[in-house]
Amino acid sequence: MTSTTSPDFDAAVLRFRVFLKMLKCLCVLITISAIAAGQDVTLRLSPLLRHYTDGQKLTYHMQGINENWHYEIQADGIVKKDSEGTYVEEYGWSHFLSDGQAVTLCPASLRFRQQLTLDRNQKPGLPNLAQVDPRLIGPITDFLTFYVDVWLSVRTGKLTQPGDHYYFKQGTPASWADGNTVLLGQSSIDFDFTLNDVDRSRNTVTLIARHVPPAETQVKLPAEWMRKPVTDTPNNWVTVQRMKDGKFLGAVGKETFKDEIVLNLADGVILSATMDNRVQTIERECTDSGVTQCGEPKPHFISRRVQISLKR
Repeated sequence: MTSTTSPDFDAAVLRFRVFLKMLKCLCVLITISAIAAGQDVTLRLSPLLRHYTDGQKLTYHMQGINENWHYEIQADGIVKKDSEGTYVEEYGWSHFLSDGQAVTLCPASLRFRQQLTLDRNQKPGLPNLAQVDPRLIGPITDFLTFYVDVWLSVRTGKLTQPGDHYYFKQGTPASWADGNTVLLGQSSIDFDFTLNDVDRSRNTVTLIARHVPPAETQVKLPAEWMRKPVTDTPNNWVTVQRMKDGKFLGAVGKETFKDEIVLNLADGVILSATMDNRVQTIERECTDSGVTQCGEPKPHFISRRVQISLKR
């Protein structure tokens, strides 16, 4: 049964495409910076380390809320070695529900396989998503975000005991502008990691990964009105979009992520994870691309929440 699309479907697809471009740039920056920063680090034994077993099967149930859009989907994976002999977790996606309605995925989406790894010596990568259903882009990239958080936490070599904390200064803006519809799109974050808990009675370890605004904003703010902080930190998120009526929409604000990830202490398998992504913005409709001739500001709060759980 193929679902009818929700009123917010087109907007959700656009947000996912925007998020994809942002994450692609972000992942490249993260991996390059992390490897450079970790070259002189002596890695101590981390409770977050992944210990792979060839042929291990993993199935995750994901639930997501993207403003007014709700979805559920399943990721079925198996541990195998890639062509270079590195252990990877290879996932296929199925059982997709959009606003409670079953979605029939196209053959290309059903054939798609996402390879993830928590091997600290292997850089995370983003798959080619050109052929998948656009509605899968959000789930796929959010799934990757959880893995990148764990990978980077292990790669730093700083988190070994409960309460250990490490602040990773990233800051460099990631851009998702396409030069056509999105004329300017930038986000700037640092990473704030805490090894929150090691529960040996439950055989679990919990990582808290916060994606937070840097102390000094590094995003491009073309208009003076964008420089005033929308909340309690410098603005770290900005966009200028071309509208269908020839006008422009400018928006600026604060973006944060809080990811809480629970892993199996014995082998480092992710047991569950939650993502709370919030963007508090002020937006104005403008007549010029420099967003200096604008109407009254309007607040807009963007909220996404994603949960995954390992099915037994």
